[in-house]
Amino acid sequence: MRTSLSKALVLLVTAAWCVAQAGNWPSWRGPDANQISPETRFPLQWTWSEKGPSKNILWRTELPEPGNSSPIVWGDRVFVTQAREDGARRNLMCFDRGTGRLLWERGVALEGPDTRHETNPHCAASPVTDGKVVVASFASAGIAAYDFEGKRLWLTDLGPQRHNWGQGSSPVLHGDLVLVYHGPGKDSALYALDKATGVTRWKTAIPEEQPSERFDGFAGKSDGMLGSFSTPLVARVTKGPHLGRDEVILPASNRLLAFSAANGQRVWWSEGMNPLVYTSASVGEGKVLAMGGYFGSTILVEPGGDGDVTGKRLYWERRAKKHRIGSPILFNGHAYLSTTDGFAQCLHLATGKLLWEERLPSTGADGATWSSMTLAGDRLYVVNRSGDTIVLRAAPVFERLATNPVGELSNSTLAMSDGQVFLRTHKALYGIGEASPASR
Repeated sequence: MRTSLSKALVLLVTAAWCVAQAGNWPSWRGPDANQISPETRFPLQWTWSEKGPSKNILWRTELPEPGNSSPIVWGDRVFVTQAREDGARRNLMCFDRGTGRLLWERGVALEGPDTRHETNPHCAASPVTDGKVVVASFASAGIAAYDFEGKRLWLTDLGPQRHNWGQGSSPVLHGDLVLVYHGPGKDSALYALDKATGVTRWKTAIPEEQPSERFDGFAGKSDGMLGSFSTPLVARVTKGPHLGRDEVILPASNRLLAFSAANGQRVWWSEGMNPLVYTSASVGEGKVLAMGGYFGSTILVEPGGDGDVTGKRLYWERRAKKHRIGSPILFNGHAYLSTTDGFAQCLHLATGKLLWEERLPSTGADGATWSSMTLAGDRLYVVNRSGDTIVLRAAPVFERLATNPVGELSNSTLAMSDGQVFLRTHKALYGIGEASPASR
């Protein structure tokens, strides 16, 4: 009897923990860093109009300036990073998830000019949280950690981060570490900071080198069009001699890199990435998929390697036909992704064969897509630059389920939490759902 009761209590506690976790979207890539929600009940359709009735829009909160970072959610809080005065002030904003009301805004100042592309406002990196600490990368203005009441816990200066196109890599939490790729630029490096203090635990330089040949349109350029905008990915090795090793995987200029999370030592690498990389690597089904930027490489490898694994690539495409910013989703033997020019693709994961490629609809003039897809159940959600969220079936046969417009430019990835969808545009933050917060 006691054994049965103990098992019942364990099951009850486990179920309660799973329910609690289901409501959180702690990084722009979601709870498992793969853009996949463990939930399935999200609205299929919504629309916003200032002049007429809106559907399934719970609230809309104006933002002070444009931004490309994505929202994250924990409990009753929604967080976004936000530049003011074109980056002279770099802030973390905290909103009430039920009403969209701004609860607090904190940040740091930066004196002097800082480079960026006109389409990439400062504070492009998304924040990350573990429910106690929220960490934001402000690039040249430092890495900052706050508690849930807005108190700054620490600020670490990693030096200037300068690139003609700005910055986009987001911090990652791993145990008691904050992993930060401080790049691109001439001093690019991967850092592990102490989550409690911000002190550097280890640092690994990641040099950027011109390849012998360029096919992405930047051959002969003298303005340093090199570097990666990727967010580090932590993957645990599940088989082989390095079983249990946590690897930090980063697509960088010309090669895919993996480092030990324990000490920053490079453990394996694969040649073949192109020199400009925007997507982040994805892991699933025992494989790592990495893609470059402009007409960039596609590399599929297995984690857990030793040294140069170039010859062990499962497949390699040297020149993709499309330009990619959004990161892929690996699901049921397939890879799903959006391309910058507004197409969605489905690849057979084992072979790299393109199963379908379809242009996504757009209700506005700009059908390009910078965001990464998110997956809930068998539904893929992707946002285009006209502010449409297109919903597709995650299947080897193309099926479009809905197109949901808000009519505002967006380059961000959706956050999906507890039946609600959170969308950041250049004008506003949206809470989207089929029921009011009071009735959830």
